[in-house]
Amino acid sequence: MADIGPLAESLDCVGLYCPEPLFQTREAMDRLEPGDVLEVLADDPAAQEDLTRFARRAGHELVSIEDNDDHKRFLIRKGE
Repeated sequence: MADIGPLAESLDCVGLYCPEPLFQTREAMDRLEPGDVLEVLADDPAAQEDLTRFARRAGHELVSIEDNDDHKRFLIRKGE
């Protein structure tokens, strides 16, 4: 994986279900500066589709999705 630099914020949404991970991600992205990277941990089956769609529509970059044993790790770079 390419070097993304330090994470601006990490959001633990494990145990939360739709639409809460999306709401919390949106709020966290609002606090960040363009170019900052947010880490989101989630185990909701809908999170991948929801966060992918959110990033695309909001002009952010979904840098990576990593499958872990019991959750997924999303890295989202804030757009301009």
